[in-house]
Amino acid sequence: MSDFALIGGTGLELLPFSDKHMITMETPFGIAQVVKGYLDTLDVVFLDRHGYDHVFPPHLINYRANIWALRELGVRKILATAAMGSLSSNFKLQDLVLLDQFLDFTKSRPHTFFEGGAQGVLHVDVTDPYCSHLRQVILEAGRELDLNLKNGATYVCTEGPRFETPAEIRMFQKLGGEVVGMTSVPEVVLAKELGICYAAIGIVTNEAAGIATHQLTHAEVVERIRQSEKSVFELIEKTMRMLTPEQNCTCPLANVELGKF
Repeated sequence: MSDFALIGGTGLELLPFSDKHMITMETPFGIAQVVKGYLDTLDVVFLDRHGYDHVFPPHLINYRANIWALRELGVRKILATAAMGSLSSNFKLQDLVLLDQFLDFTKSRPHTFFEGGAQGVLHVDVTDPYCSHLRQVILEAGRELDLNLKNGATYVCTEGPRFETPAEIRMFQKLGGEVVGMTSVPEVVLAKELGICYAAIGIVTNEAAGIATHQLTHAEVVERIRQSEKSVFELIEKTMRMLTPEQNCTCPLANVELGKF
C-alpha cells in the first residue's frame, strides 16, 4: 500500500526512485501502468499520464483507469505536474504555479466513475478542486527551498491535442482563465470522486496563441520543462518528505452522500 502518488506530465522523467518496478493493473475501466519505488525511505507510486513512451495524447488518456488504480494501491494524496501556457502577464515562462480553480472545455472524455444504474450517480462538490491543505504543504516546501512558487491560478482545460486559436485564448481570458493546458480535467475531478487529495504544480512552458510571437511547438514545451526540471524535482522531493497520510480536509468526504466508500 502507498499513501502518496506522483502523476507526471509532458517531459518529466522519473524521480530518483530506488527499488522501482512497474505494475500493470486491471481496473473496471481498463489497464493502468504504474511504477512503485522508494524516494529515500518513502513508498511512492509514479504514474506517467501520457504513457512511458508518450503514446497517449491528452484526449485519449485513460484517466479513470489511472485514478482507480491509484486508489486500489491505497493512495490518499496525489501530487501532479502539468505543462501549461500563460494567458496572463502574471505568469511568466518557467514560473511554477499551484492551480486552484479550473474551467472545463474538454469534449469527449468520461468525467465520472458513477454513470447511473448499480454505480449510482454522484454530484461531486468541486468548490475546492485542488486540495487547499495539500497546496499549503507544497507552499511550505517551496518557501523552505526559496522557490518563487505562485499560489493560485485558474486553469483552462482544452480537449487537445491541437493548440488553441487566438480567438479561443481571448475568450478564455474574458472568462477569467489565467493558464491553459490539456490534462488536469477530468483527472482532478476523478480524484475528488474517490476521496483522494489532489494538487497540481503547473510549469509555464509557453505563451498562448495570439500572445506568443512565434509558432507554438511541442518541442518548445519539452525544452521549457527540461529547464525547470531541477526546481520541480526539488519541490516534489521536499513536499513528499513533508506529507503525512492523514487527510485533514474535506476530500475524503466527497462521496459520502453516495455511500460507496
